[in-house]
Amino acid sequence: MTSLACLAQTLQTLLTTTADHIAAQTGCIRRCRKLTGATLVQTLVLGWLHQPEATLHNLAQMAATLGVGISPQGLDRRFTERTAICLKQVLEAAMTQVIASDPVAIPLLQRFAGVLIQDSSIVLLPAALADTWQGCGSADPQTAAAAVKLQVRLDLLTGTLQGPLLQDGRVHDLKAPAETLHVPAGALRLADLGYFSLDSLQRLSQGGVYWLTRWQAGTVVLDEQGQRLDLIPWLAAHGAVPIDCPVLLGQTYRLPARLLVVRVPSEVAKQRRSRLQAEAQRRGQAGSQVRMAAADWTIYLTNVPADRLTLREALALGHARWQIELVFKLWKSHGGIDASRSAHPWRMLCELYAKLLGMVIQHWVLLTSCWCFPNRSPVKAAQTIRSYTLLLASALAGLMEVQIVLEQIGRCLATGCRINPRRQNPNTYQLLLATSNCDPASAAA
Repeated sequence: MTSLACLAQTLQTLLTTTADHIAAQTGCIRRCRKLTGATLVQTLVLGWLHQPEATLHNLAQMAATLGVGISPQGLDRRFTERTAICLKQVLEAAMTQVIASDPVAIPLLQRFAGVLIQDSSIVLLPAALADTWQGCGSADPQTAAAAVKLQVRLDLLTGTLQGPLLQDGRVHDLKAPAETLHVPAGALRLADLGYFSLDSLQRLSQGGVYWLTRWQAGTVVLDEQGQRLDLIPWLAAHGAVPIDCPVLLGQTYRLPARLLVVRVPSEVAKQRRSRLQAEAQRRGQAGSQVRMAAADWTIYLTNVPADRLTLREALALGHARWQIELVFKLWKSHGGIDASRSAHPWRMLCELYAKLLGMVIQHWVLLTSCWCFPNRSPVKAAQTIRSYTLLLASALAGLMEVQIVLEQIGRCLATGCRINPRRQNPNTYQLLLATSNCDPASAAA
């Protein structure tokens, strides 16, 4: 576990020494008058962490808290390409730090060396930034000419965060930066179908890594004798009986795996088909008949042995994959990383980088304070951390110790950021703690 003293030192170094060095190296700060590289980075990162919709006046007040007197207009002139490059490099420096919690108190997760969930999210940018970040393509070039994709991997066991690693919006998830590709032996990887390929699953298996993934429509499934299964009719013949059987994947690969299947309630299947139709319409494509038919089942594939992971436990872990979606929701809805009060391209890019750095710092504080508690609430924790941002700024200005501020935040997070348990639609942590009592169909939904 990363201690509070270690985190305090990491924050202090990142937001002072590292920020000053990068600002000088990039030419963001050429002559230290009012703002240094450190105070500029701190003003923007902490200002938007404290108030995601902060105005220039709010940011100027944050600068004053740091001991720097600068007008809103003077601050506005700082939003340049050089400042964006500086903030991006400070963010990249932050991503080299490994901050971890004690393992969360959930026995199912503790069976593995880590439970790594990976996903990406796209933030659209002004078309003027297309030379910096190429967009994902769209019928409307003004809305998708420029975009950045955030690649993030989260370890549900220790909370360790890899990312956000940045790439062009148009790049496929299978070409995620190399930093997110390595998984330690004995860990379990969970990822959505954007990362599905038999080649990558085979490499993971050869490296001693466990994986759990949904079935990709069109993937060849063979029985143990090598006979191809026409999967949808084959499942229909089994009715509502849960399936857990050994299979081989791919006509050429013949990758050993377990096929895990449960039939979902008709209401769930109907909702899935509705989402598939909406997605097909959005893309201007015809809906896949195979995917429509497969909506009646939750279908997983895994290489975890049955004596290490039961069907019900696998369904609970599959449900836990959505925790990465909640990270992106927290960053966007509460951190405002995809919103700006400005239409100026470089200010918007500076704001994105500064807010992402703020989200990383917010996550670090959460890790060292309450990650080990299964029933923590990231939303409540984020609200608490934001309320202490001015105090953290004062500490960075030398008015108190950073570690003392982190200790105060930690005491609040440890006692006041809990999720209330639910009888209907249990929280993810409840499913993970009580998989033996979890109905397969309800977990799959």
